Amino acid sequence: MPAIKVTGSNTNNLMTNSKLVYLSDDDQDDRELFSEALSQASSNFKLVATRNGQELLEELNENEPLPDIIFLDINMPVKNGIETLRELRQDPRMAFLPVVMYSTSNDAALIDKTKAMGANFYFVKPVDFTYLSSKLSEIISIALCSNNTNGFLFK
Repeated sequence: MPAIKVTGSNTNNLMTNSKLVYLSDDDQDDRELFSEALSQASSNFKLVATRNGQELLEELNENEPLPDIIFLDINMPVKNGIETLRELRQDPRMAFLPVVMYSTSNDAALIDKTKAMGANFYFVKPVDFTYLSSKLSEIISIALCSNNTNGFLFK
């Protein structure tokens, strides 16, 4: 199945001001909620959503430009978020991309593992839509404004 492309209202400006956001999450409801929250956060985003890490990697290898930020669910079929993060960090073309691990788990060992593997952020999926929207805006702003992609933020 091809990636699901969801665009913000300002898609004509993609090459100038709009930011390209990739989400890989196997849960359709979570993808839809993320898309709605991202649209509420700003119309300056174009979202490309995939159902698993394998689809994400295929999308990244087949299309340009590379995204400004990637959100990776951890528990997915075919290729999970940990495996996908490992492959992203080993690929010189994509190693620098900001990656946010996006999961329902707040297990400290898992958070530490993703940090050690090179994730830039770890964000526990909230149940509150308004909180999700505000945090997406905050995380993306920090990731895109930061020159330090080696930093790590847990939200």
